[in-house]
Amino acid sequence: MPATTSSSPTPRASRGRAGSARALQKGQQTKQAIIEAALGLATHIGLEGLSIGALADVMGMSKSGVFAHFGSREELQVSVIREYHHCFEQEVFYPAMSAPRGVQRLRALFDNWMKRTSIEIDSGCIYISGAIEFDDRTGPVRDALAHSVLTWHAAMKRAIKQAKELGQLRSDVVEDQMLFEVHGLILALHYEARFLKNPGSIERALTGFDNILARFAAQPPAAG
Repeated sequence: MPATTSSSPTPRASRGRAGSARALQKGQQTKQAIIEAALGLATHIGLEGLSIGALADVMGMSKSGVFAHFGSREELQVSVIREYHHCFEQEVFYPAMSAPRGVQRLRALFDNWMKRTSIEIDSGCIYISGAIEFDDRTGPVRDALAHSVLTWHAAMKRAIKQAKELGQLRSDVVEDQMLFEVHGLILALHYEARFLKNPGSIERALTGFDNILARFAAQPPAAG
């Protein structure tokens, strides 16, 4: 009687699959390392300054080796934007979620935003530099930038709306207007501190946020 053929993978097949998995993992780790290096470069020289050749030099790889992970410079730029947005969420958005809803969470979001902005005064902000580079263009790089910024703006507007619903901000406050003024503080801070090197810019931005909160705050009920 012939022996029954086992359906379980042979040791050689198992080793083959394990080798493929290790190669895939190594490839993903290499790609992530390239993205992180590209983000470091982009914060200083902008997204337009990125090139496959410059990254190859930084990574000690061949141009073809770097190109194989992305396929195009545009895909590399989009990957850098997504990585920046991920870091932004981890440092700014998620820590603020532990604060109670309302003005406390709104302030936590702004405080975290300010902390990151203070660090980026020396390096640069992808959202701001990218807007300057791609404001008059079309395509996936601009779309990725705009989507990331709008996602962040939506989180800020949601916090403003919650503060209104809790009665901590006036009911007639327009979320878009308040966000516009708060975002303006960040843009002014970059210009004042990074370009003009004016001392005290961070303190003035913090004071500006307090002034905005005071102006939009709900009036306490009148005494009986």
